[in-house]
Amino acid sequence: MRKVIIAGNWKMNKTLSESIELANLIKRSLYDMTEIEVVICPPYTSLSDVSEIVRDSAVKLGAQDVHWEKEGAFTGEVSCSMLKSVGCEYVIIGHSERRQFFGETNETVNKKAKAALAAGLRPIVCVGEKLGEREEGKTFDVVKDHVENSLAGLSKDEMLRVVIAYEPVWAIGTGVNATKEQAEEVHAYIRRLLKKKYDDSTARLVRIQYGGSVKPDNISQLIGQEDVDGALVGGASLKADSFIDIVKGCLK
Repeated sequence: MRKVIIAGNWKMNKTLSESIELANLIKRSLYDMTEIEVVICPPYTSLSDVSEIVRDSAVKLGAQDVHWEKEGAFTGEVSCSMLKSVGCEYVIIGHSERRQFFGETNETVNKKAKAALAAGLRPIVCVGEKLGEREEGKTFDVVKDHVENSLAGLSKDEMLRVVIAYEPVWAIGTGVNATKEQAEEVHAYIRRLLKKKYDDSTARLVRIQYGGSVKPDNISQLIGQEDVDGALVGGASLKADSFIDIVKGCLK
C-alpha cells in the first residue's frame, strides 16, 4: 500500500523568522499526522531552525536541491552530508525551475539522485512537460526522457526510496492545474515505464506525486485517482491554513 505524501516546496520565500512561524503553525496542526506523510522544504537558510521545530513531530524536513559531490570548491552549493547534518530526510531534485533557469539536465539530476540515495536521503525527482510540448503532443516523449534518464542506473531497492513528482510546467504557478484525468493519464504512464524497467511490484510501490497549482479545492479530486499518490505543493504551501487543508483533504 502506497502512503500518500504531501510535500511543501517553499522555493525562494520566507526569512528565518517567517519560516519559524510557518513551521510552528504546520507542526501544531499536523503534529501526530500518521495517515499522510508530510514534508516541508524551506530555503537552506532556515533548514536548521525548522529542523529543531519539527524534530519530535510527524512532519519531515526536506531541501530544495543538492550537489552530487561530497565536498569541494563548489561555491554556493550544499552537499548531502550538510543536509543530513541539519535533519533533512528528503531533497527535491530536478524541479522545472532548476532545469529552466539553472541549467539542470537529466544527467545532473541522475548524479544528484544517486548521491542523495547513497547518503540516505530520499529524492523527490521532478519530471514534466512545457506547454508547447503538450500542445505538440510530446508529453509522453518528454516524460519518458525525464524518467528514464534522470533515474538511469538505479537498482530496484533504490527506486523504492525515490518519489517521482509529475509537474506539468504549464501548471506551475499559473493557477491552471491539470485535470484529474490528465494527471492520472501521465501518472499511469510513468507507472508503466517503471514496470517495463523493473517489475510490476516495484511499479506499484513507487509513489508518484502531482504538482502544479495544487489547492485545497482540487486535492481531493486529484488524490482520488488510482495512480496519484500525493502532491508537491508550491504557492499553497506558503500559508499554513491552505497547506494544512491540502493535507487533510487527502483524508476525505
